[in-house]
Amino acid sequence: MATRGKATGDRTPGGAGPFASAPFRWLLTARTIATLGNAAAPIALAFAVLDLTGSAVDLGIVVASRSIANVAVLLFGGVIADRLPKHVLLVGTSLAAAATQAAVAALVLSGSATIPLLVMLSVLNGAGAAVSFPASAAIVPQTVPVAQLRPANALLRLSLNGGAILGASLGALLIAAVGPGWGLALNAASFALAGVFFAFVRTPHATRTAGAGAGVGSAEPAGSVLRELREGWQEFSSRTWVWVVVAQFALVNAAFVGAIAVLGPLVADESFGRASWGLIIAAETVGLALGGLLALRWRPRHALGIGVGLVIVTALPIVGLALVPVVPLLVIAFLIGGVAIEQFGVAWDQSLQQNIPPAVLARVYSYDAVGSFIAIPVGEILVGPLAHAFGTTPVLLGCAAVIVVASFAALATRSVRRLTVGVPAVTLPETAAPPSPAPGQP
Repeated sequence: MATRGKATGDRTPGGAGPFASAPFRWLLTARTIATLGNAAAPIALAFAVLDLTGSAVDLGIVVASRSIANVAVLLFGGVIADRLPKHVLLVGTSLAAAATQAAVAALVLSGSATIPLLVMLSVLNGAGAAVSFPASAAIVPQTVPVAQLRPANALLRLSLNGGAILGASLGALLIAAVGPGWGLALNAASFALAGVFFAFVRTPHATRTAGAGAGVGSAEPAGSVLRELREGWQEFSSRTWVWVVVAQFALVNAAFVGAIAVLGPLVADESFGRASWGLIIAAETVGLALGGLLALRWRPRHALGIGVGLVIVTALPIVGLALVPVVPLLVIAFLIGGVAIEQFGVAWDQSLQQNIPPAVLARVYSYDAVGSFIAIPVGEILVGPLAHAFGTTPVLLGCAAVIVVASFAALATRSVRRLTVGVPAVTLPETAAPPSPAPGQP
């Protein structure tokens, strides 16, 4: 059970807004800086591999290696994030990510990169991300009052998307002008700077006592990793709406990432060029930013069901790549897709944070991530050989079809459509949030 006590720090009642919380401001700054460089990294790595071997299969192997390592470590990352001070974990993982990306940049810039070396460093980077993801997601409710969770998530995602827009745009120009190695160097520098700012994200609930995930009165030793994993699984599997949406995104992510990360650069090289591909990716992040602005103002009661349905729209950019690889049309398609997916993202974070007990939230996020990401390496590895065998266009259309079918299946589930948000379903510990908002505050 979380240690109870008086809240500390520069924080004000729920009605003052997320920016009134100093921990939230530092978290927002750190994650935005990391995103600024990270947005350029996938583009830079893709073209670095294509420059090295020209093979979509090799590119799929490199990007899949990171995803495999990420999935393999995620569950343990959730346990670690529920046990230890999350801001300390975020500092450590940011510095580790800076080191691995700096090594990749040095290899590419020096001309000594090889596929095995890139795979090894991608594995290390993916393992570090497996710890940072549940920690960065689960720390949000500790930085703002319950009533401010939706605007806090919307502002956080809006800022991250703004960083991604700028990072993808500058990264694409940098890559086109001087090569992909410098885009990777930018990513390394951004992670190092983010690590400095994460050090200031101090929350009153910085640690947890033994057995926090087991509920009130539990004396389960902190060393019982399997017990903690089982507790997280019980919270995850007992809610139909959670595992149905995660199953949806296992298919959606595999199809979308495979199409965009592997086949997208291939289509770009064969048609409109690398600089334009960066512009197209930036258009998606513009859509995400616009979607964040919409989420700040629009607060539907059944936000999760609406968001799940809007995921269908993300098939449009893939269809555009397959049938009409023209820059203006792709920019519009990616922008609309970004607006749609952001409605889901904000609703999903709010739904988890309001319905999952805080002491196990990082573990539930880790199960969510494992389920959502587990098929990504399959998509990344398979699309290259499938495109070689059947052609790029049929494979892209197949990926779009997977997204549509999976989203309709999730939307058909009653608990997904009927889940409501806006009224907190769980009460955070006194140390996990500032005082409650005054009556009448949203």
